[in-house]
Amino acid sequence: MFRLPTLASLFLLVLEAAHASPCIAFDANFNLLVFGLDGKDWNAGTQDTWPSGSAKDITTSGRPPFDGSNTTCYLSQFYNAVYVMNGDASQPSAVHIYNPASSSWSTQPVTTAGFNPANFDAILDHDTNVFYALSNGEMYFLDMGSLTAANSSGLTWNDVGKPSFSTDNYKPVMALAQNHIHFLDVPNVPAGSAQIFVIHFSYFQPDAQAYSGATFPAAHGQATSFFQESGVQQEFAFIPDDGSATYVINVETNTTTSFPGPSIKDAAATYFAGITSLVQLASDGTVSYLPYKQGDTQTNQAAAWGKVTSIASAAPPSSHNSTSSASGSASATKSSAGAKASSGASTNSDQSSDARVSREARIAAIAATALAALGFALL
Repeated sequence: MFRLPTLASLFLLVLEAAHASPCIAFDANFNLLVFGLDGKDWNAGTQDTWPSGSAKDITTSGRPPFDGSNTTCYLSQFYNAVYVMNGDASQPSAVHIYNPASSSWSTQPVTTAGFNPANFDAILDHDTNVFYALSNGEMYFLDMGSLTAANSSGLTWNDVGKPSFSTDNYKPVMALAQNHIHFLDVPNVPAGSAQIFVIHFSYFQPDAQAYSGATFPAAHGQATSFFQESGVQQEFAFIPDDGSATYVINVETNTTTSFPGPSIKDAAATYFAGITSLVQLASDGTVSYLPYKQGDTQTNQAAAWGKVTSIASAAPPSSHNSTSSASGSASATKSSAGAKASSGASTNSDQSSDARVSREARIAAIAATALAALGFALL
């Protein structure tokens, strides 16, 4: 028997859509995966297929709802597993594991032991398959072993200790290359330099590392590492929140090169790099990419950002995909750590207001669509 949807059920759908927090990753074969977009998961295939066709719907049971406030995805290249942190607001400490080979999900219980899943930035070390995170001014690690599916015994975050630098009001920007963690935008560290943590020796280098070439700003942004066919990452990309440029830092030569910034200037966008591309997931659900050829500066400087058409045709960008204002001044980020050191109280107030207005506008738009659907059903 057909039943009309109730207002309560419609508004539950509204709230669910408004809180969507999709993320992107590659699998070990470098198929582009987009999770939680339009309430579904998508496989866009390899880079050569992105300009045409339509992404494959890979939504299946056991997946997280992708409604966390700080949802992030990571590729374990050795084991071909994707780890999702904060993918379920009701289980913020859990790590959800997607196995691309079997297209299956499992949920790994994790004991936080001081780690705050609402306040962190993290990298997944390539060689050890261990997470390192900065949370509430403290370093932690989480050993994922060789997991491609959850185990029953559970995992625990372990305290590494405090960084060698001040984390007061620091919103972490962390990048991985050569099994070293590079911290950008650290207070009192000049532009073009980073603090470094040596993973295999659990050691903070005493002095900041300076990079020659283009100077990346001392500003908050997003960082992601370029993979290799084999071996550890040697380069990472840094995109400041204003989207003014894309900086690629090579830790073999200690140099920085500047490339075009993304077409969509979105402080709330997230990024994921493969071997030959840097991918952006914008707040409205638009997926774009910058082709990248490692070691070829001339080719890279001539490259332009383009849309992943196969995703757009399957899940068109729309207001209900948005997680914050898609502009260079947007205040929300995928990290929910504290305000940047240079931000004053008035700035924080403005940011909160912008985020609230954006969220209210999204909910209103979705509500209007839901009510229109209800009105149509009543006809």
